[in-house]
Amino acid sequence: MCRSASTWPHAFATEKMRAADISEALLATLSRQDIRDLFPGPEHFLRRKATWKLFHKEQEVQQAASPNQQNGSNGRGRATVQVNPCVSETPRPSNPTPPQPDVQEILDPPRTCSYPTLNMLFILTVMDELRCILDRSNPDFISDLKTSWESFYGKAQFYGVFKKLLGPSTTQDKVTRSIAMMKALPEMFPSPVAPPKNLGHASEAMVHILKPTENPNTYLQRRPVFSPVLIICDSSCMLAIGSTPVITFPKENIDTAVLYLLAYYYTFHLTYPKCIATLLSVLQSEVQQDAIHDSYATSSYKKALSEWKKFIGE
Repeated sequence: MCRSASTWPHAFATEKMRAADISEALLATLSRQDIRDLFPGPEHFLRRKATWKLFHKEQEVQQAASPNQQNGSNGRGRATVQVNPCVSETPRPSNPTPPQPDVQEILDPPRTCSYPTLNMLFILTVMDELRCILDRSNPDFISDLKTSWESFYGKAQFYGVFKKLLGPSTTQDKVTRSIAMMKALPEMFPSPVAPPKNLGHASEAMVHILKPTENPNTYLQRRPVFSPVLIICDSSCMLAIGSTPVITFPKENIDTAVLYLLAYYYTFHLTYPKCIATLLSVLQSEVQQDAIHDSYATSSYKKALSEWKKFIGE
């Protein structure tokens, strides 16, 4: 069922383009309004942004570097410039003609569960949004974030064994270890609020392994919480928000899936589900290095963090 789900994001985008008879030449000429008409609704915000950046990134950099060439005035004799908020006022040195993804891969993607080009654009877009929110002046933010997660993950493996939530990982592959970690994390850093009865384990608020006979669309429609969730099938992963599929990516990239989940919480200003609020707060402060304000530092968060710090010797 995983392979034939027609509403997965790559299939949705491709079907929309083909239905609108958008050719390779026409795709590069679409205006912001055209893209908004093609992908309407707030749930497709990142899809619209990624599509625009695919062909207009170089143009935005040129506009930012040459403000005096823009039309309009701010009333004080200086030209006004509409700049992408994620672009710094002084652009960092970069390749003036960055390589463009193959348009044909978007219009005629391979018939597999993941279309790499379009989905990678969505992932890069949401991660860049996270950079803008947390540390926009740091060009190495994403690399630093991955390093921080790898450090946390390594320590959490021993912490899970210590708390008898994880077994030895020497004989497990990366995918198996990552799934086991995501399922154990809510118990490592428990919240006092139990998950909804029809959700099951608290880990289901962030990850669900699709059964061979299970329809992902039906599962999402019945899911009792509106939060980013990772759906894992036999060959790939899908991230959805509520009942809306957002991105898919290869299963071998599952070790960074937690970072994608966190990025979507920030990008869409979503509230942490109560049943995993302690875990997400710990990840926020320990992995993303984004301190929890005193007014949001619950007793369960303080206790979980204290036990974690004691275990890792800090």
